[in-house]
This record gives sequence, C-alpha cells and structure tokens, in this order.
Amino acid sequence: MNSVRGAVAVAVAATVLVGCERGASSGGSPVSPRPTTSGCPTTLARAKAAVAQAEKTGRTGNGPTGGPEAVSGKKIIYVAQTMNNPGVAGAAEGVEEAAKAIGWDVRVIDGQGTPAGIQAAFSQAIALKPSGIVIGGFDPHLTSQQVARANAEHIPLVGWHAVDSPGPSKDPELFSNVTTRVGDVASISADWIIAHSHGNAGVVVFTDASIPFARNKSELIKKELATCPGVRILAEENIPISDTSSRTPQEVSSLLSRFPAAWTHSVAINDVYFADAAPALRAARKKGGGAPFNIGAGDGDPSAFQRINSRQFQAATVPEPFGQQGWQILDEFNRAFSGAPASGYVAPVHIATAANSRGATTWDPPGYRAVYRKIWGR
Repeated sequence: MNSVRGAVAVAVAATVLVGCERGASSGGSPVSPRPTTSGCPTTLARAKAAVAQAEKTGRTGNGPTGGPEAVSGKKIIYVAQTMNNPGVAGAAEGVEEAAKAIGWDVRVIDGQGTPAGIQAAFSQAIALKPSGIVIGGFDPHLTSQQVARANAEHIPLVGWHAVDSPGPSKDPELFSNVTTRVGDVASISADWIIAHSHGNAGVVVFTDASIPFARNKSELIKKELATCPGVRILAEENIPISDTSSRTPQEVSSLLSRFPAAWTHSVAINDVYFADAAPALRAARKKGGGAPFNIGAGDGDPSAFQRINSRQFQAATVPEPFGQQGWQILDEFNRAFSGAPASGYVAPVHIATAANSRGATTWDPPGYRAVYRKIWGR
C-alpha cells in the first residue's frame, strides 16, 4: 500500500524483526550468460496461460452469486489507518459509494497513521454506537482493547487488509476480512516474469523481512520462480518499506554495478520500491520501458499506474480492486446483520500493464455494482 510508508510504520510497530538483517542483500554470485532457449517449456506454457487470464479486463459478474436483501437504517464507521494511504482511501471511497446504493450512513475516522491515533479513532468509533466498524488497513492486534470492546458490545467488525487471509477470522474476531489471497498474488507475479522473459530471466526480489506478511509473500514468489530453471534469482534485497526512499536508490545502484547485463526483471512486495528505484535507474541511463522490467506484487496505487502507463521503470502491477472491495465490505456487513454467513468471495487477481489499463489509474473491475444491487434489491 502506498503512502504505505505510513501504513507499514504501524505494522512494523506491531511486529518483531525476524529473518534477514534490515537492509541486507542476499545472492550476488557470478552469473553465467543467459541461455537463448526457454529453460522450462511446460512451466512457461502454464505461466503464459495464467497471465493471459489475469490480464483480461472485460470479465463481468464479479462478486458473490447470492445473498440477503438489504436491511435498512444502518450506520457504519470506517476506521482508517491513514487516509494518506491510497489503498485505504480507495477502499473507503468504495464503502461510501456502496452506502449510497444500499441506503446506509457511513463515517470515516482517520487514524493518522500512528498506533495512538488509530486507537483513539477506534475508541471514538465505538463511542458512536455504530451498527458496524471497518478495520481499514491496520493490524487489529494494535487495537486489541478496542476490538475486545466491540466484540463485547456485539458490533460486527469487517477488516480491509486487516489480517493475512480473506474471510472470517477468530483471532482477532472479525466477521470477515476483505483482501486478495497472498498466494495468488505471489504466484501470478512470478508467472508474469516467467512469461515475459520466455523462461529466461535474472531476477531481483525486493522485500521487507521485518513484516511477516511481506516476508511470506516474497518466499512464495521465490518458490514459484524456482519452478522454471531458466529463471535465476540474482539477489533478494531486504529493505524495510519505511526506509525505501533512503535505501532503495543506493541498493539499485549497487545492483546495476554487480549485474550490468544479467539483471532483467524485478519483483517487489509493494509498488513503492519502484517509485524509489526510478531515480537510480534513470541516473544509470536505463530506458524507462526497458530492462529491468519491474512488477509490483500487490497494491496498484495511482502512482504505480502512472509509471506503468508512461513506461517509466515499472511494467506491471497486481492491483487490489479498491472500489470493489469497498462494496464487498458493505455486503459482508449486510450478511452479518441478516444472520447469514460471510460471502466467501475473493476477487480474482489481475495484472495491469500499459497495454490493458487504457490510461486508468486504478483497477475497477466491471460488473460488481450490478451484482451487489441485484443481491440487495436496490
């Protein structure tokens, strides 16, 4: 999540540094010349098929196949990690749009990107006696007291990127959590590299090992890349997201010196790395639309789309459908209020490129608004 520096600063405060040393780089042994034929014909065929499916933009009917009709007179509070985070703000806008369609009231309270601010915002939300509360982009364990109070007062909680997995959560107790599947995002990001390189690539992976979720995503990416012997991981750069602006340019310059020809592709656990890599790549007289070809494994904020559309040091992203997820959040609440189970719906992964984004600055799948209006009877 971009402006994600704020979002991740909160996540870092709630997690323990494990794994790699902060800012460390692994890999870097001499690399032999790239082969001229595919190193994994079977894997390459599968990756190309998966990427072709993920790049489609005209899929309709996005959303659950059924559910309860809309109940009336509900008030939802969206507690935002920080509204400076485009992902958090995009999901909030989706919630507000859906609220107009279903006929509910929504209020957004900004946590200002700090643990104390988020706790205060959550406490304020509970005091307003809402029908439901959205945990917008922060770890509920940071607000464990507030979560316990909401649970005790039987206020349903729906998360947006609140825990690692989509769907209901027992610890913390959430009616549902709206997010894509990290395994799907990781796999399709790696598949894009395999397909784009025709099975021959030298890859740098950018991650933040201080965040378990991010570390797990990069491990899954590496596992998928390893299915193609012709794709070699040159280095794994462990740069905390909170340090990307200061560390990424320096690390990219070093990588260019170490792998002047072998470095063909990069994948990062968040698009923000490529915003901070661009100055170093530009200083090295790299072409914005040339190697290394970069894909962000998650987020898809407007600045990432702008880099992709202008071919400035980012070729693709696996974006979250922020607006659609906002509508899903309200549908999950409607199910909670109706005594129905969570929908179980998870949006399929999408790959955005300059060829299929058509100048858009966000991923807004077609069809979901009509799906939810039909379910709600609105």
